[in-house]
Amino acid sequence: MKNITFFILTFLVSSLLWGQSDTNSLGVLPSEVWESSGLLFHNNALITHNDSGNEANLFVIDTLSLAITRTVTISNAENIDWEDLAQDDQYIYVGDIGNNQGTRTDLGIYRIAKQDFDGSDTVTADKINYAYEDQMDFSGGANSDWDAEAMIVLGDNIILFTKQWQSNGTVAYQIPKTPGDHQAVRLESFASNGLITGAVYNSLSEVVFLTGYSQQLFPFVVRIENIANSFAFGTATRITLPLSFMQIEAIAYTSVNRYYLSSERFVNASPPITLDSQLFVFTTNDMLPEDPPPEPEPEPEPEPEPEPEPVPEGPEGNILLYSALGSTTISYQNGISETLFGRAIFDSTGRRVQYTPATEITNNDIDLSTFTKAVYYLTFYFDGQIVSKPFVKQ
Repeated sequence: MKNITFFILTFLVSSLLWGQSDTNSLGVLPSEVWESSGLLFHNNALITHNDSGNEANLFVIDTLSLAITRTVTISNAENIDWEDLAQDDQYIYVGDIGNNQGTRTDLGIYRIAKQDFDGSDTVTADKINYAYEDQMDFSGGANSDWDAEAMIVLGDNIILFTKQWQSNGTVAYQIPKTPGDHQAVRLESFASNGLITGAVYNSLSEVVFLTGYSQQLFPFVVRIENIANSFAFGTATRITLPLSFMQIEAIAYTSVNRYYLSSERFVNASPPITLDSQLFVFTTNDMLPEDPPPEPEPEPEPEPEPEPEPVPEGPEGNILLYSALGSTTISYQNGISETLFGRAIFDSTGRRVQYTPATEITNNDIDLSTFTKAVYYLTFYFDGQIVSKPFVKQ
């Protein structure tokens, strides 16, 4: 994960593809994997690794305790810029695919037999070398369009997804999954409006998920359906994740509708913010083909006026927003004890439309009479964390 311009901003939104409150943090990852950049689910445990410049190690993590239970070293590999993991029935693939400067001529993917990985803490790997068929310029420059942090195995091939720092999108490339020297064949591009950091192919649902974040550090996923033997972006849908400010770096699936996400540790000096590397879980509404569709839920009875919702777990749940029916004022209850630096309101494009420092906050009521009808995000800046809540101006 490379450095990017820091915007203090968070985002929280719902989507029909997610259930209710189904994206949750499972806890903080061990300090040994604070730079977690790839994720894989194998033998009822997670496998991860750190990114560029770290040891050539894979870490096995218990999904309940989040403790590291094994460390497996690839003896003949070098972690130049490891960025993602993928798998098939026989092998684990480790992507040394990071290329931020666009100058690398040694891009490759290490292939490890699962039988070796399961039986020893030291393994050797085959190497799949590749070069992009349409890259002609290797002169380099910071934040190039030839970087990559995401890959999947699909049939007999590996699909790579570039991280385009300049174009702010991604291009899918295909190479054979066999050791040797290969040309990465360009498939097609997608305007992700953000930087792609991870990928997973769920063979049960035939869905691909890409993870990423926007230039304003809004985490998101791209959902691509009906992927069987060949890849195309045809059904790609970009969905902002219902998480506070977070650098999501990797994704793995465990069932037809359950996924893990990992984030990288983030530290900022002013204001003082430290976000630990975390593990998240989320579910989708996908079902196996033989599963019957769910029965529709009965329509709820209308209520005369909205009431404050019960406090859910997590920092967002310690902030309650409420407003009387027809009122142009929104009120909030702050249940967070940390020092408050200020509060802001952002529109759905990420533009800040109001900011109030803590010294000027006299009550918990905000006048919205000058706001147009739209979705907004009320953001609080605390000592050590940022919390954002969405609301609708009627």
